[in-house]
Amino acid sequence: MRFLLRLASLVALAAAVIAGTIDSIQSVAASAVVMTPISDAWQDVSPATLTSLQSSLSYYVHPRFYAFIFQWLMLQPAFAVFLVIALLLWMIGYKKPPVAGRFTA
Repeated sequence: MRFLLRLASLVALAAAVIAGTIDSIQSVAASAVVMTPISDAWQDVSPATLTSLQSSLSYYVHPRFYAFIFQWLMLQPAFAVFLVIALLLWMIGYKKPPVAGRFTA
């Protein structure tokens, strides 16, 4: 299970680096800071899953949660969202080193 969590963390980190690279290239081209929201990035990759998630969340979840939390999350930069996801997955899959050290009996 830890391996899968670490692998998912690596994939999220790679997506964050790709999103950050795209934003930096667009920022240099526009001579202004450009940060792509996660909703725009998701819309470019898979618009059908975004609309299905939005409709299912608005139906099954309380409308206040949908209005405040989900809409706020969709306005955040894509690279930051992927970085937070990568960090959370890595923290869940982290294995603590043994306390006594490497050469214990």
